[in-house]
Amino acid sequence: MNAVEIEEAVSALAERPFDPDEFPFAFLEAFGNKETTLKKLRSGTSNKSDLKGVLQTNNIHIAVCAPGEVTSTLGALKASPATSRAKAKFVLATDGQDLEAEDLASGETVACAYRDFPDHFGFFLPLAGITTVRQIRENAFDIKATGRLNRLYIELLKDNPAWGTAARRPDMNHFMARLIFSFFAEDTDIFSGTNLFTQTIETFSAKDSSNTHEVIGEIFRAMNTKIEHRSTANLPRWVNDFPYVNGGLFSGSTEVPRFSKIARSYLLHIANLDWKKINPDIFGSMIQAVADDEERGALGMHYTSVPNILKVLNPLFLDDLREKLEEAGDNSRKLLNLRNRMARIRVFDPACGSGNFLVIAYKQMRALEAEINRRRGETDRRTEIPLTNFRGIELRDFPAEIARLALIIAEYQCDVLYRGQKEALAEFLPLDAQNWITCGNALRLDWLSICPPTGTAVKHHAEDLFHTPLDQAQIDFENEGGETFICGNPPFKGARKQTKSQKEDMERVFKGGHEYKDCDYVVAWYIKASEYSNVCPSDFAFVSTNSIARGEQVQHLWSRLYEAGDSIFFCHTQFKWANNASDNAGVWCVIIGVTRRRGRQRAIFSEDTKREVLQISPYLIPGAEEFIKKSDWPLASDLPKLVSGNMARDDGGLIMDEDEKRSLLSAYPQASRIIRPLIGTTEVRQGSRRWCLWIEDSDYEEAMQIPIVRDRIQHVRTFRESSKAKTTQGYARWPYKFAQKCHLNQRSIVVPKNTMDGIPYITPIYVGEETVTTDLAFVAYTEEIWVLSVLSSTLHRVWSEAISGGLGSGVRYSSQITYNSFPLPALTTGQKLSLKCCAEDILSAREAHFPATIADLYDPEGMPANLHEAHERNDEVLERIYIGRTFKNDTERLEKLFELYTKMTTGQGTPKKRKAEASA
Repeated sequence: MNAVEIEEAVSALAERPFDPDEFPFAFLEAFGNKETTLKKLRSGTSNKSDLKGVLQTNNIHIAVCAPGEVTSTLGALKASPATSRAKAKFVLATDGQDLEAEDLASGETVACAYRDFPDHFGFFLPLAGITTVRQIRENAFDIKATGRLNRLYIELLKDNPAWGTAARRPDMNHFMARLIFSFFAEDTDIFSGTNLFTQTIETFSAKDSSNTHEVIGEIFRAMNTKIEHRSTANLPRWVNDFPYVNGGLFSGSTEVPRFSKIARSYLLHIANLDWKKINPDIFGSMIQAVADDEERGALGMHYTSVPNILKVLNPLFLDDLREKLEEAGDNSRKLLNLRNRMARIRVFDPACGSGNFLVIAYKQMRALEAEINRRRGETDRRTEIPLTNFRGIELRDFPAEIARLALIIAEYQCDVLYRGQKEALAEFLPLDAQNWITCGNALRLDWLSICPPTGTAVKHHAEDLFHTPLDQAQIDFENEGGETFICGNPPFKGARKQTKSQKEDMERVFKGGHEYKDCDYVVAWYIKASEYSNVCPSDFAFVSTNSIARGEQVQHLWSRLYEAGDSIFFCHTQFKWANNASDNAGVWCVIIGVTRRRGRQRAIFSEDTKREVLQISPYLIPGAEEFIKKSDWPLASDLPKLVSGNMARDDGGLIMDEDEKRSLLSAYPQASRIIRPLIGTTEVRQGSRRWCLWIEDSDYEEAMQIPIVRDRIQHVRTFRESSKAKTTQGYARWPYKFAQKCHLNQRSIVVPKNTMDGIPYITPIYVGEETVTTDLAFVAYTEEIWVLSVLSSTLHRVWSEAISGGLGSGVRYSSQITYNSFPLPALTTGQKLSLKCCAEDILSAREAHFPATIADLYDPEGMPANLHEAHERNDEVLERIYIGRTFKNDTERLEKLFELYTKMTTGQGTPKKRKAEASA
């Protein structure tokens, strides 16, 4: 269940007569518990309560009590040993008249009349596995309104299917935006008279809904007609009380979809909600899902919390404004200068969605302006911060409209808050007809035409057939001499998950080449922002997938940005950015702020800490502004070459599982000489084993005498011959061999190509000469077992996490970047011997726990003590080679490694070249 469905179920429960025996089960059902779960609780099988209530393990302890005993019962639930044993997250007590509950982890509480508990349903969303934020916990209105609007939207499309087509969907979305404004306007006295919009529809539209669309259409037409023109507009008298709104919101066609009786009922029910409670920085991102078929399944979940947005906006420019306010104190002249500066600041979000970043930026700046006015004794002064300074681009038309509407609502609410209802109403209508949110593809539009250099009036154009929400293409309002800050949360699309159109966007931004094929979609926004800054100098910051600060993408992005003079002035290291959906595991993100102002303070934010530094590396650590380059050979001369394993390209013909291998040998024991163990990343991690046919030219004739083997070889030949890839077709000449071979009959170190989230070490293994490694792992053919010590170290794990490609919070290991760039000092014979002993200790500790797998052994919660000790000894021996002691922390490790990498790549302390390179 999503949040909207839960709110509806909870509301329905509160409206039913209170049944003390049934309430706990109905409550749990409202939060998504299935009938099988409830059946076990009813029977007592899984009910752990010791207070005659209902206790669901890891969830909630509920008790229904006698009238007047709610508070004491809640105390008993908290004190209950059963509550503690079952690790309940919540306790809840009710007598059907009052309800009290507590979140046992945070200590937050709810106390309300029973009938009002649906208003607090957000407090209980964790019961459904939905992580939420304070704004939703404290105010359920936005989810409630979203759910009601969604029902109306779907009902209208049933009776007006044409409005759901691509051609008419913009009209439908524009209609919904008009409704939302009307609901808000009548509850905030923008419309004079009590419930003017609702009562007009109730009074003048027939109960059978036959003319509801006509009534609403006339209301909209009135709001698009100036008062002085109404006498000639042929409007009915009953719309005379509606003000002239326009501002583009009611311009154009006033056609309204037809209403069924159900749709009319939904409309009136929505209108009776208290729209004063709307929170534009929450509501906008939720309501956009109503109009999106793909997003509707997660309705009510699309919300970016204010704290996350402020992670971008605060260090980008808001913290600086606050510092200047603090410095100004009560100095009238300094306060005036700051206010004048703020009036010329433009905030530009080129992936604005429904406007969250713009709304939050606007509200924060209005709060600062209000404080300036208070200190200057001008509390009733009209704002000098125009909405037109908050610009956005959004691909979809409905979120673009909602973004503009959310800003209009935010402006009105700020006017009420800081100047009073009377002044706010006096200046609110008519709306400004200027349009500052553009609907189009941000990667194909010219940003300079939408947010031009200050003092320049320009018309924007799109190469594709996009239009602005209000068909207004003229951008002709500018603030002379102001600053521009670019921010936002562009789409999270990895290099392998982009559509054809998105790949074309990337190619256009990169201006050809092939590097864009390996980059996340968000990289294009950084490049566009940098190009924008060539003409209009701007600091910019985006929320991004963490992979843009790792692996090959670092070079692809920062080779361009450094050349343009850009540098990082703040960053947030990786954190999980998840919406509120219960099935959303979240995306590991970073935030990167970029400037060309060398004097800007540099800071790295990690969780709740801030560290001021001199420079920030593109890997988001303190350090030089340089990136790791791909290399075909290890930087450290002592390390052997690491290569990708053998690629079969056989459609399974040359590879067998344990049962297939056993069956083959049972029938043809002579096949044993052409069968070898096969491992890749999965086998390394899970300790499982596969097998492969490994047939040399000299064994071919004998192998073909074995029917099962012959059939497998023929299967490979057919598969390769029928492939569309010419290289694969060429390998059909040798169907008995792996397509790409690197195997040597030597012992080898095998390194997984990726690691699991949270694993404390890279986990190479040492295998015999018969073992074949697949291309799903890397392999180094060497007898130098000390190499395993280096690769298993904390130093190497920290390096790998910092510069490798990302796989969640894990590592996508790379031989050319991760391994070949690893800065290892030249080792003495004695140091190699010490490291060899450490490697043997690690292998022995693993073996002592056979048959436990690598995944079992390196589980952060259950790593065996002897293995942990072996790794600690290994770290100490290796780290003494670097600095004569163990490092204090990972930050110190990284700083030393990057320092050594710089020295080794610039010739200072570079090890002697290997013979193989010198003779090449």
